[in-house]
Amino acid sequence: MFGLALGALGVVYGDIGTSPLYAVRECFSATTGLAVTRPNVLGVLSLIFWSLIILVSIKYLSLVLRADNKGEGGILALLAMAVPDRQTAGAALGKKLLIFVGIFGAALLYGDGVITPAITVLSAVEGLQVATNRFDPYVVLMAILILVALFSVQRAGTHRVGSVFGPIMTLWFAVLAILGISGIIRAPEVLAAVNPWHGLHFLFNSGWTGFVVVGSVFLVMTGAEALYADMGHFGRRPIQWAWFGLVLPSLFLNYLGQGALLLQNPKAVENPFFLLAPAWALYPLVGLSTIAAVIASQALISGAYSLSMQAMQLGYLPRIKIQHTSASERGQIYMPHINWALMLACVGLVLGFRTSSNLAAAYGIAVILTMVITTLLFGYAARHIWKWNLGLTLGVCSIFLTIELAFLGANLLKIMHGGWFPLLLAALIFIVLTSWKKGRALVGARMQESAFPLQLLLDDVATHKTIRVPGTAVFLSGSADRTPLALLHNLKHNRVLHQRVITLTILTTETPHVEAAERLTIEKLPENFYRVIGRYGFMESPDVLALLNACRQQGLETDLNTTTFFLSRESLRPIKTPEMAWWRKNLFVFCARNAQSPTAFFGLPANRVVELGMQVEF
Repeated sequence: MFGLALGALGVVYGDIGTSPLYAVRECFSATTGLAVTRPNVLGVLSLIFWSLIILVSIKYLSLVLRADNKGEGGILALLAMAVPDRQTAGAALGKKLLIFVGIFGAALLYGDGVITPAITVLSAVEGLQVATNRFDPYVVLMAILILVALFSVQRAGTHRVGSVFGPIMTLWFAVLAILGISGIIRAPEVLAAVNPWHGLHFLFNSGWTGFVVVGSVFLVMTGAEALYADMGHFGRRPIQWAWFGLVLPSLFLNYLGQGALLLQNPKAVENPFFLLAPAWALYPLVGLSTIAAVIASQALISGAYSLSMQAMQLGYLPRIKIQHTSASERGQIYMPHINWALMLACVGLVLGFRTSSNLAAAYGIAVILTMVITTLLFGYAARHIWKWNLGLTLGVCSIFLTIELAFLGANLLKIMHGGWFPLLLAALIFIVLTSWKKGRALVGARMQESAFPLQLLLDDVATHKTIRVPGTAVFLSGSADRTPLALLHNLKHNRVLHQRVITLTILTTETPHVEAAERLTIEKLPENFYRVIGRYGFMESPDVLALLNACRQQGLETDLNTTTFFLSRESLRPIKTPEMAWWRKNLFVFCARNAQSPTAFFGLPANRVVELGMQVEF
């Protein structure tokens, strides 16, 4: 438990743990126009404290983390659990809307995953400007080099990264607490901010300025969604222990310390975090902050991997290369294509926005929209799965939604100042996700039209006494009851069948993992045919060779040296139909052509694979 909690500190809490670098500063920036006065400082600190308590501690740590899909978290895992029937064709309108909202929430997380590394690294490197202006021309270059290094080490895996980052983040949170206590000692009256009255008084008396400031207060919670998305990497209890035992106390002590500094010296608003430290500690603090900022990006990067794998297995993304980096933790993966795409996007953001203050305007809107969607899905799950009564469900969710919608309204003001970027990125990803899902459904329907029941084929084989050749043929099939198209084409053109024929169907379940006892089903059919069904969770990668090895253990003998794998390769030809827009069909074709090959995805030996092509109009 201690080891997992330590790893969670290094992976899960980096994002929310580096918010002190910029959150208080942005609340009193020129953008908000908020004066540094005692009522304003106490009011902002009170809003920060109670936001962390209500939305992070109660909503995520105490409630949402319990909504695990057999150990896995994240908005797609919650969607799969709350709405098991993900086929929208026959779903009710409300369920359709919930599904599309959930998919859009997943798309928003990618926008958050791009901005987080850029803003945290820039904020840390900008700390050098407090000490000297000699590094000003190199801030952007240094941030880019740090980002490139961060994404380059991802191939080592979450476990190794977390084991290194965990102790560093423990030191980081300890430093946050020490700096905060040193500030509080100088102005202990800042402790009054714990009283929620100061926050309410600030909201009711500051008018429009207070509403604008709420958008900056939200910066203290960026990273809260990552706590849920990364649950599969470490588990619920280690994440909770780390939060209540170290992260929350350290964060609030530091926010109080920065507030105390502002009460003593309003001019420190330029960069209250770094000015809270003594002069001799400035350079070491910049170095530690930079390392912590690098680590902060890890939560969203790991979350993007988990999210992409879930989307792929649930049918919303094409096949993408996945590398499992841990023999003991199935949720720890590395996806090189996602990794390098995130890196290029982060570097582009740094070059485009150039300062963390500029990026702060773009930061937050994707996060708060995702939090609102998570609340809606959680409420649906609580009502329909855990059978909460209607009053309890509405009461709990309305509290969260009231606060989140206020944050959303304040963040909408940022759209023209950079907030458009994560929304645009999310919209593009949403189009890809839904286009792939719809395209696969159309192609599957067209292929189903040309297929016929397997029993008819077996009757035909028995009647015509088809020539049989030695060896085993494995035909991958999307439906266990239908004849694989590759089998039809092989029989039509080659007019022979192997001595043993196996139709293999891979099914993805609504749960993240499948128990070993439920993995495999074997059915003996006439004419030496076998129907094999392999079941995998949406957080697992299919392994055909492992399935065949399991078949041998259950009496179905297969020799890899005499086994041939037959796959069907579709040549997609989009035609204009009312079912799907022409441009979306072409997007689907582009994704299909660039997807990982079935041979590599299923782990098949390339020298034992035969692909039979067919043209599909859809």
